[in-house]
Amino acid sequence: MNPVIDTLINHRSDRSYLDKAIPDAVLDNIILSAYRAPTSIHSQQVSVIVTRDKATKAKIAELAGGQPWIAQAPVFITFVLDMHKSREAMKLIDEQQIAHESIESIVSGSTDVGIALASAMAAARAQGLGVVPIGGMRISPAEFIELFELPPLTFPLVGLALGYVDRPAELKPRLPLSTFRHDEKYQTEGMVEQIAQFNHELEQHWKNIDRNGGEDWSHTVANYYKHIYFPDVLPALLKQGFGKDK
Repeated sequence: MNPVIDTLINHRSDRSYLDKAIPDAVLDNIILSAYRAPTSIHSQQVSVIVTRDKATKAKIAELAGGQPWIAQAPVFITFVLDMHKSREAMKLIDEQQIAHESIESIVSGSTDVGIALASAMAAARAQGLGVVPIGGMRISPAEFIELFELPPLTFPLVGLALGYVDRPAELKPRLPLSTFRHDEKYQTEGMVEQIAQFNHELEQHWKNIDRNGGEDWSHTVANYYKHIYFPDVLPALLKQGFGKDK
């Protein structure tokens, strides 16, 4: 199989890292891969904060909900939705940016951050590293804004812990491919039955790897989606100058 395809379809979220530094050249390749990722209208509305300092990583781990692998990983990268740069660019030609007042800017910017994140993960794994993306940064966005001294019109969307793997993670099963791939039109027929079958499959996976307390998929998503689990995102976005009413 093509090594790129093999890397992508065998993704694992690794949460156990060796105490081994990442060489500058390896890290530079990861950053450059994210830097060269496509962005909407060439807006380049993504920035990254690279953290190696142990005390700062420990603080990030705490603010992100107590995730010890963040502190353990030799490098942590924060991906920032950044419309500060575009506003400054428009000032140079006496134009005023208003796009950040719309929900579309958040959707577009989040999409671009996701593309950059995916590029960084692929580049890291291609060089022998393990990774785990961290959405828990959105638990405390205001604190991260202060920690990284982020200017207005920026927002810390997601992070990435990376390092050389100590104990490799297991490859998790997924919902049937037919719930993901829809040819021509979205197909709902049989989906409930397929989800029910996947619930049993996932429960069996947890038993096979001796993970006590592993839940089926319905309960897993219910634990998060039955309430707004990152309620501080909207007030932090608004405080940073983003809008949602246009």
